[in-house]
Amino acid sequence: MKEWKASVFDREQNSLGESPFYDERLKRYSWVDITAGRLWTMTDGKKECFEFGQPIGSAVPMPHRDGFILAAMDGIYSYVDKKVERMVDLVPYFKPYLRCNDAKLDPRGRLFFGASVNDDHPAEGALYCLDQGQVRVLVPDTKISNGMAWSSDRKSFFFSDTLKYAVFKYDYEESTGAISNGRVLFEAENGMTDGLCIDDEDNLWVAYWGGHRVEKRSGKDGSLLGQIPLPATNVTSCAIAEGGKRLFITSAKDNLEGELEGCLFICDLT
Repeated sequence: MKEWKASVFDREQNSLGESPFYDERLKRYSWVDITAGRLWTMTDGKKECFEFGQPIGSAVPMPHRDGFILAAMDGIYSYVDKKVERMVDLVPYFKPYLRCNDAKLDPRGRLFFGASVNDDHPAEGALYCLDQGQVRVLVPDTKISNGMAWSSDRKSFFFSDTLKYAVFKYDYEESTGAISNGRVLFEAENGMTDGLCIDDEDNLWVAYWGGHRVEKRSGKDGSLLGQIPLPATNVTSCAIAEGGKRLFITSAKDNLEGELEGCLFICDLT
């Protein structure tokens, strides 16, 4: 099994770092600190912060302009030219103790987004799809909807529900955004599967909450291909960066005391 070595990308400790992205067009890294309600960007080593004022589960770069889609506590928002506009009100869909968690755009530009439920509530969340202003449920009864990815042939969808301790694989219909035939691709051990991303060879890179690592897994059969050990306990997500040469990794401090808990990491994959 192959093993890669990561280094610290940014030492500032995020309470709940998540939603890492690298925008190839702008050579820009971005991530959120969910509970702090902050969107961070870094371009050429220069950091900027946007204070949103409520938890941000994910900030997804817009595909055709310089801006972000923010999946927040009470709605889906656009953030363009430092201005915020609510696109969709989620109050009719969310109970008061729900908030958005991970979010990604599918190959047709639909927003797939998940809900996170507080620990003292049952699995009343869901994985949702926002398509032309309409919200529909794709996977009901989730606890913490997390990592999402699509295969290169656009026929498979991968999804992690963290507190079901597994990554699932679905059949995906690109024309409608529908998913079906969900089955376990692999089960988590020594931690909980959190965010994930997919590379050009359809291998998954999966972050482990409570697991000090990112794993490389086959998107075909879920077999373990390699791992990246990390000096942070709660590794939350990762993103392919710089043309597939690097992996950008987030973590959460989450009341832990280590000096690298909640920091950002980078790993050369070449």
